Amino acid sequence: MTDSDIDQRLVIFRRQYLQLFEPDFLAWPPLKLLKIADVQTWLYKNLFDASRVPHLPPPSYQARVLKLLIVRIEKAIEEQDVVADALTSYLGSLMTDEKTSGLESNQQKPYVTFTCIKDGSGEPESTVTILERRHLVSGSKTTGFRTWEGALHLATYLLSAAGQDLIRGKKVLELGAGTGFLAILCGKQLAAKHVTTTDGDEGVVEALKENVALNGLDEKKVEATKLWWGDDLKGTWVECECETEPYDVVVGADITYEPEAIKSLVSTLRQLFDLRPNLLVIIAGVIRNAQTYEVFRQECLTSRFSLQEVNFPAKSIREQTSLFYAAAMPVKILRVTRASS
Repeated sequence: MTDSDIDQRLVIFRRQYLQLFEPDFLAWPPLKLLKIADVQTWLYKNLFDASRVPHLPPPSYQARVLKLLIVRIEKAIEEQDVVADALTSYLGSLMTDEKTSGLESNQQKPYVTFTCIKDGSGEPESTVTILERRHLVSGSKTTGFRTWEGALHLATYLLSAAGQDLIRGKKVLELGAGTGFLAILCGKQLAAKHVTTTDGDEGVVEALKENVALNGLDEKKVEATKLWWGDDLKGTWVECECETEPYDVVVGADITYEPEAIKSLVSTLRQLFDLRPNLLVIIAGVIRNAQTYEVFRQECLTSRFSLQEVNFPAKSIREQTSLFYAAAMPVKILRVTRASS
């Protein structure tokens, strides 16, 4: 089976799998496809073969998906057919390794690979791979070790024709970067001139640097550092950068969900506008709490910011072909600028 012969349903299944979608929510290929021997070979090579897939998901996740895949294949095949040896043998090795290592799945640091497709580019699909630490999110106040829906929605917008124009050739500052997905996307796929990506947690910043390097970028392109919202920016590296390498765009995703942090965030934005009056700020987030969102909006208006909601509705999961994320709750993108006096 050549690349030109690949059914789009197999491609979408692979993209969701590499993004570590929960197996119950994967867009499983139809049984009539799974019964084809060449399809089974393609699935092994493109989902489980380490020589072809440089950053495989954790073994426990692979095993969960592969078990369900084999069950579906067994339902599809005729009596005289068999499941591809490569798939059954690999499942056996996964089960053996799991018993030998005794490694709990929630202790693993998974590679998550996001497929990024620029609208209208005609280019082949490209990826951003993130090493997440999802087990550190549970039970802690740090949410920066995984990529959330708001970042994926904003990335989808930035990959659109209108979004690409906002980043191409620009100097970008990211606030509350978390895994660094957006910063890496801007530096690796969207032709930003330079990206400074920041977070308030030192552990998150160290993980940021690891993810930047993982994607073949260095500090000349994407620089990761700590920034605590609300601190005075006078005399800091931020003021220095605004003078020598002034920012054009500030991006942030999923950074307005904590009411106690909103005043500090807006204070930082206000200082950035003082340094760069023509700055464009783009903030996205899932509206989990309408009251908290309104607090942010009012703080911005009090600070004489101009707010414009971007008309970019989220697609349903069934309509998404890359950067998959749940759209059950509203997700908004705001353009924030300083209001003209």
